[in-house]
Amino acid sequence: MTGQGRGVGAHVGTHVGTHVAAHRHHRGFTLIELMVTIAIVGILASIAYPAYRAQVLRAQRTDATAALLQVAAAQERFYLQNNTYAATANITTAPPTGLGIPGTDRRYYTLTIESTDLATAFTAVAVPAAGSPQLRDTNCARFTLTEAQLRGATKSGGADNTTTCWR
Repeated sequence: MTGQGRGVGAHVGTHVGTHVAAHRHHRGFTLIELMVTIAIVGILASIAYPAYRAQVLRAQRTDATAALLQVAAAQERFYLQNNTYAATANITTAPPTGLGIPGTDRRYYTLTIESTDLATAFTAVAVPAAGSPQLRDTNCARFTLTEAQLRGATKSGGADNTTTCWR
């Protein structure tokens, strides 16, 4: 009889202990843990996203610089054939009467040519196109390149920022 009572009692005690241990093992996240995780992710995102957007704007500046270098090379070819540099109206016209450049590769910028005397000089200019994401790039709002390969860039307020924008 002692064996039977002991067996039943031992069985019940072991079963209850195992059940409690198993319940603790399959526990999930608490609401506090979840909220702390969400807060940390939110803080990291608020820091990372602006840095990401700034890097994207910086990378897209190459659309302007590459196009200006292309315009300068095309201007030299045009000058050899016509003994003058091309005006803004001739940028998209095919050679030999124009430069044959339809615009920047990604269409983020609009190209123009400024000059007081196209027989001797030109300044190619790239500014953000209407609706372009580059309109938000106030640090490099205007890029220039002259016939002498002098590079320039200005902020939206007009301050020089050539070193930053042409790197």
